[in-house]
Amino acid sequence: MKQILPLAKKLILNSQRYNRMKEESYSMMVIGVPNVGKSSLINSKMFARVTFYPTLLYNIVMEKITTRNWYDRIDESVILGALPLRRTTKQLIDDENIKAVVSMNEDYELSLVSNAEKEWRRYNIEFLQLSTIDIFQAPSQEKLQNGVNFINKFRNVSDKKLDNPGYDNNHNQYGTVYVHCKAGRTRSATLVACYLITKNNWTPEEAVNYMRTKRPHILLHTAQWSALKQFYAKHVQCPN
Repeated sequence: MKQILPLAKKLILNSQRYNRMKEESYSMMVIGVPNVGKSSLINSKMFARVTFYPTLLYNIVMEKITTRNWYDRIDESVILGALPLRRTTKQLIDDENIKAVVSMNEDYELSLVSNAEKEWRRYNIEFLQLSTIDIFQAPSQEKLQNGVNFINKFRNVSDKKLDNPGYDNNHNQYGTVYVHCKAGRTRSATLVACYLITKNNWTPEEAVNYMRTKRPHILLHTAQWSALKQFYAKHVQCPN
């Protein structure tokens, strides 16, 4: 099994597209914030695509040979995890009382090994996709707001929803929401942090520190921290 780790690294480093983009994308990787130019956005998308399967393999290996879990329960309503593999669908529903799924993935990430909306619906699981580019991009404030409102639909509490005229609260079941991206470390962790911020009136630092007690390997960069601070300022620090 340990032999797979160098293989995953080799697949990334030997990729022609990776090497072609490596120098152009280096500044984005360091500061964690993508440049706003069109070419940078294209490079970010290409980099995320070409590294998807090698890094997914890496995540699978790390789950096998380290203490990392594929997913971790954050509280009574939310599980934060990696891409839910199709073979684990029944386990998640039966063992974890999953009633809904929030995916931060792009479409191509769901096409081979995970369920997309159509498959989840077959199990009567509600599904929300908030597509966000891996590595370089933080979810937009609109997506974070929509994601928190969606999670709160499945909590048996009377919390006031965040301002969202298009919000639909029609549902008839409470239970756990599985929030994921590819590794359950960055994109999905950003959304779960926002959920904790509004639920507990926490600062971004308090929310992230709490998540680390449940899922130690979460990883937020400058872009994600900036998104959390904006969200906190709008919805907790200075709510309308």
